[in-house]
Amino acid sequence: MFEAALTTFASVGILGAVGYGYTVYYKRMVLKKIEHAFEPGDPVLDLAAVAKQSSPSGGEELVDDDGLRQHWVLREEQATIDAIVSGKTKGQYYLLVGEKGTGKSSMLIDAMAKIDGEGCSMLEAHANPEIFRIRLGKALDFEFHEDNIGSLFSIRGPRDASALLDVERAFNKLEKVALKRRDEIGRPLILIINSTHLLRDDEPGRDLLELLQQRAEAWAAGNLMTVIFNSDDYWVYERLKQYATRMHILPILDLSKPRAIDALRKYRSTYKREVPGPDLALLEQVYDMVGGRLSFLARVAKSPDMLKTCYDICRMEKTWFLNKCWILGSEMDDDVMDQQKYAAAAMVLAKALVEREKAMTSVYDPVQGHILPQMSLHEARQVMTRADFIQDYDAINVFTIDSSAMVRADSVPMMRAFREICAEPGFGEFLEATLTRISDIESLGRTRELTIKDLWKGGQYRVQMADPKGAAGGSLVFEAVPKEGEDEDEKGA
Repeated sequence: MFEAALTTFASVGILGAVGYGYTVYYKRMVLKKIEHAFEPGDPVLDLAAVAKQSSPSGGEELVDDDGLRQHWVLREEQATIDAIVSGKTKGQYYLLVGEKGTGKSSMLIDAMAKIDGEGCSMLEAHANPEIFRIRLGKALDFEFHEDNIGSLFSIRGPRDASALLDVERAFNKLEKVALKRRDEIGRPLILIINSTHLLRDDEPGRDLLELLQQRAEAWAAGNLMTVIFNSDDYWVYERLKQYATRMHILPILDLSKPRAIDALRKYRSTYKREVPGPDLALLEQVYDMVGGRLSFLARVAKSPDMLKTCYDICRMEKTWFLNKCWILGSEMDDDVMDQQKYAAAAMVLAKALVEREKAMTSVYDPVQGHILPQMSLHEARQVMTRADFIQDYDAINVFTIDSSAMVRADSVPMMRAFREICAEPGFGEFLEATLTRISDIESLGRTRELTIKDLWKGGQYRVQMADPKGAAGGSLVFEAVPKEGEDEDEKGA
């Protein structure tokens, strides 16, 4: 019995010791893997390296996601972003907000490349929290205990839970690594969440954004980590602003006219062998058509016929707007009323911006370039008589809302499309007919038909009306008479 008991005790002791040792080892390995994720080199930089192209001189330069070499378009905000990503600026977290194609992601990647990604990690947001969880795990090299084999030693691992709880667990481990780095190096880690606007504005999406902001606030207060949110849409700023105390906004706008023209000239003269470069009048004409949006300038710069590409861009923007928001007039069917409310509100706002532009004293500055008409967010909602559509317009890149809550056309080509549409003969009447039709359908939906049957001929009847609160209103008195040719003994109707 003593021998059997000793054997059992030894077996249990060895199993417990091995299980405990494995648990300690596993926890240390998790932290080491997260530390490894912030060492020099980053998967984002590896993917960006695929876009390297050889220049005519034989060297290689990193091409950003907008197609232009970063040193051809050195933005004013680049120095600020370099200081943030390198860890020199700390104690805050940041929100980069601007229209799609202004170069926000390019500047972040360029800043990471300058320090070889040391202390930085970047991930792309997604509308599905489960996919966001997987991408966060990839960025942090964290497996969410899915590789844990503690069950072999009868050690129960973390219970299965939602994606939000897994994100919280990942941040708990990340916080330990950040504390160690602060004590050893004195610089915070950098976590960049790109395309934050892709999170859905529903309950799960708002809960995830709230979790991210809570961690960003706490880490900024302790100089542990700097979180950078990158967003194309205004609703993210509107949501974060409610609880923000250490958030700093970095608006990223289109290039000014001198910078845009200088970028085009350098690109064409270096890579298209146009010496001494394109004519200034041609470059100004290009800027007049597409403005200073980097994504548009990239397409124009690489095109053999710049003006044709400009016309193509303007046509595509106009087509996009018409496909999303065109109105159907007075002949529309009542089944499409909800969609036509959405489209008519967009046309009303576009018409209001065109009329405001006509009233402006100046719409073009020789130095800064285009001055697009704009109005405050609450005024735009008042013009549309709807408060819920403007966020969708921002999401589909028709209108944009900047960090000052000002509404304007998403781009210079989109504003050109507004002018062309509103200048078409009969557009005002067509829009008014659509609005009248929508009003008629809504009125018909609010109208109720009351049918009274089997009334006796010659009798008088009174209908008493009351308001919704029950207070008596007016009354209606009518008399039932027989129909022409009806037998007098029959009932009237």
